[in-house]
Amino acid sequence: MYPGMTMTANLQDILDDPTVDALVIATPVYTHFDLASRALRAGKHVLLEKPMTSTVDEANQLIDLAETSGRVLMVDHTYLYTPAVRQMKTYVDEGMLGQLQYVDSTRINLGLFQTDVNVLWDLAPHDISICRHLLGGKPVSVQAVGMSHTDNQLENIAFLTLFYPENRIAHFNCSWISPVKIRQMLVGGDKKMIVFNDLETTEKLRIYDKGYTVLPQSDRERILVDYRTGDIMIPKIPQFEALAELAKDFRDAIQEGKAPVSDYLSGLEVVEILAAADRSIKQKGREIIL
Repeated sequence: MYPGMTMTANLQDILDDPTVDALVIATPVYTHFDLASRALRAGKHVLLEKPMTSTVDEANQLIDLAETSGRVLMVDHTYLYTPAVRQMKTYVDEGMLGQLQYVDSTRINLGLFQTDVNVLWDLAPHDISICRHLLGGKPVSVQAVGMSHTDNQLENIAFLTLFYPENRIAHFNCSWISPVKIRQMLVGGDKKMIVFNDLETTEKLRIYDKGYTVLPQSDRERILVDYRTGDIMIPKIPQFEALAELAKDFRDAIQEGKAPVSDYLSGLEVVEILAAADRSIKQKGREIIL
């Protein structure tokens, strides 16, 4: 089908090829550090599948290698390039939602059980990267609980909570053992709220003009709340291929020196949160300060 394509089972063949400027690494996470570090040392630009690495130390070492060699290191957080997430980011930046208060995400289905990482490392990077993209900044602490129902002791269901400054909170429900497939994220502000349903084909976003106001005469004995219910808007979102946009961003970062949307700092922060979540799970849900 592609007669001009050269195939090899030996990575060194690629690293030694002067006509190859960049590598895309889509392999199990435990191999990322070895493959990416070899590529960076060979002077290649690298686009890594998510999550970036299996430890924070490995992620920091790759960043040092990329900076030392002057090579681009990107992470494939594809959702940041989807039309729906780009539209949500525009709404947040324009202030349509007001002050963001929470993100509540559900990413569940039946399977596919992984053999090297638990369900958070498999599914949560999508939502953590989206959350970082929308909220900006870094959570101050992480709390997680999870359970394994297999002999390998890798959690197949888990709940992750991120605590941010200014009373903002994000919660992720991840599961491989749900009878239904759900890909839904709620983003709430003090003016409006968004429901992002990734399984919808055309109406992925709904903006709800709903909210509440705590009346000033409230006291400890009673809280008076005024609720607002307005219209529901379903925006028309332009259609384009997210992976193509990610590839363009990688190309522009290499050729023009532009800072990519899904940079290595995004990859590092996701790994930091996942590593903290693992520690929290092992300590029965203890809050881990970042």
